[in-house]
Amino acid sequence: MTDVSQISEFGKILIFIITGIIMVCVIFFINKLLAPNNPNAEKLSSYECGEEPTGNAWLPFNPRFYVIALVFLLFDVEMVFIFPWATVFGSHELAAQDARWGWLSLAEMFVFLGILIIGLIYVWRKGDLDWIKPTPVVPHTDVHIPPSLYEQLNQEQSRFTVKAFNAAPVSIAATATAAATATPLTEPARKPMFKPAFKKPANE
Repeated sequence: MTDVSQISEFGKILIFIITGIIMVCVIFFINKLLAPNNPNAEKLSSYECGEEPTGNAWLPFNPRFYVIALVFLLFDVEMVFIFPWATVFGSHELAAQDARWGWLSLAEMFVFLGILIIGLIYVWRKGDLDWIKPTPVVPHTDVHIPPSLYEQLNQEQSRFTVKAFNAAPVSIAATATAAATATPLTEPARKPMFKPAFKKPANE
């Protein structure tokens, strides 16, 4: 009677999952009993972040949304690494082995956070954190072409003459003669260079 049966680690995880499922079901049941249920057309409509869902849903989104989302996801994932560092940094066993371990891990985390802060400052200075940039960036090139050449090119491109409309009827004989004398624009279809051969199976 000295041995005491203990729950394994997987048993603890199973109990945690079962407890979480039961708690969620209980909360939903209490919500169903206490919450008022008054549906109407406005409540049953689609919720689009507080905006009225009008027009077609297939609209081009502002690419600034994706840039801000990617920047947030990048820094959010990088900050997750602080949690395992804090666990290791707070280990008394490692600190008892060598007193320099705490200072080394602390300096390492300051370097990590410094890199993140530099990246955040870079993104902020470029204006990628602004939903609408106040001053649009106009691209510049090092090509030194005078604007007069562009104007001359545009004038040459715009010089065209419109042919006068000829409303005279065209005879059918002249049209047939012109079609017969005209050279074909497309080459005639050529025969295939190979002929497929199908062999019957030997057992037939």
